[in-house]
Amino acid sequence: MVPNDREMVRELLGREPLADFDVVVRDASGWPVVIRNGPLLPDGTPMPTRYWLVGRRETLLVSRLEAAGGVRRAEHEVDPDMLAGAHARYALERDAAIPASHVGPRPAGGVGGTRLGVKCLHTHYAWFLAGGDDPVGRWVHEHLAEVAS
Repeated sequence: MVPNDREMVRELLGREPLADFDVVVRDASGWPVVIRNGPLLPDGTPMPTRYWLVGRRETLLVSRLEAAGGVRRAEHEVDPDMLAGAHARYALERDAAIPASHVGPRPAGGVGGTRLGVKCLHTHYAWFLAGGDDPVGRWVHEHLAEVAS
């Protein structure tokens, strides 16, 4: 972890990060935009949200899109089979990061911990920005201009 990442993420979240993380996307000034969380919290509690959107501007715009009915729109406009595939890919990636020696509860679900549909545009967009093949994240990216003003 680059020095100061924890402090920057703490400031962006407004609280101490719960999981170990890596910054996987930064803005032009070096501030974190997307973090990749470990699959388990330090006490072994499952962490289903692998990618977390922390960038100020990105979080604000996605929040506006959600407030304008974006979750419902994305669920209706994104092919359900493509979405199901994204959930499966996300879960496989997250689960591959769980140590083989782990004996306890495991994270469940796909993007944002859900198995079906769209729970949170922020998590989908975070994974998309980090390079994930996420049709909802792509949909968010294509619609952010609607709420950018």
